[in-house]
Amino acid sequence: MTTQPPALLVAGHGTRDEAGAEAFRDFVRELGRRRPELPVAGGFIELSPPPLGEAVAELVERGVRKFAAVPLMLVSAGHAKGDIPAALAREKERHPGLTYTYGRPLGPHPALLRVLERRLDEALAGTDRSDVTVLLVGRGSTDPDANAEVCKAARLLWEGRGFAAVETAFVSLAAPDVPSGLDRCARLGARRIVVLPYFLFTGILPDRVRRQTEEWSAAHPDTEVRSADVIGPEPELLDLVLERYEEAVRGDLRMNCDSCVYRIALPGFEDKVGLPQQPHFHPDDDGSDSHGHGHGHGHHHHGGHTHSHAH
Repeated sequence: MTTQPPALLVAGHGTRDEAGAEAFRDFVRELGRRRPELPVAGGFIELSPPPLGEAVAELVERGVRKFAAVPLMLVSAGHAKGDIPAALAREKERHPGLTYTYGRPLGPHPALLRVLERRLDEALAGTDRSDVTVLLVGRGSTDPDANAEVCKAARLLWEGRGFAAVETAFVSLAAPDVPSGLDRCARLGARRIVVLPYFLFTGILPDRVRRQTEEWSAAHPDTEVRSADVIGPEPELLDLVLERYEEAVRGDLRMNCDSCVYRIALPGFEDKVGLPQQPHFHPDDDGSDSHGHGHGHGHHHHGGHTHSHAH
């Protein structure tokens, strides 16, 4: 009798945008179709159903005793470093006998850079790349390591592809914001700019990037500005999630610890070193915290930073 491979649990950010949440759920269903022998479930940390705990419960109901969790996130910020591991630890307590390994975020993988390049080509429609400055816009985080990952993606996107420049900006929580990023491109002499959202699916934040880009463009008629699309549920993304799953199953885990604020004293962030990780509430996507989330995250202490991955 063949033993069943560990199930795949996909963990998402969550969004107030119903189309974005449905894109995630669709993507999880597509993963299941691609690997029919594999139990696959997906859930969100916050803001949209189903919550991660419900996805774990669904796997347990299907007889799963072991799974690998892959964060469907481009960069390793608070969610991937703290919230998801803490939520998984809680599920382990809730379901005795359940074991899991935890994969790493998707990162600036060459396959995703190829998709980003495709999105730029679609927006450029034949324009010579050497005249084009790209503004890669990330989600933005209070974690400097996460923001640095967006800069790393921008540099890797620039390498060898013939664009005049690739600059970075952030839509929330980090500078420069989108208008400041566009100002910077213009000051550097850009005549033609493509704003490229570093996001997997549609949602409130990518919509905000597009809106701010249009507002800036209207106020700067001398500079040609175009908006590119988000990455989307491309075959490369499906392949990459399965690659991260295989890594987790094999135990080949290489989390980015080198510049992690929970391990290394970075200037201005010294108080974070060794900080225990626990799930936490987030302000809404629009920056206010007026609404309670649809499901609780619980503030349980789960010990030190979860880089050990020993479960």
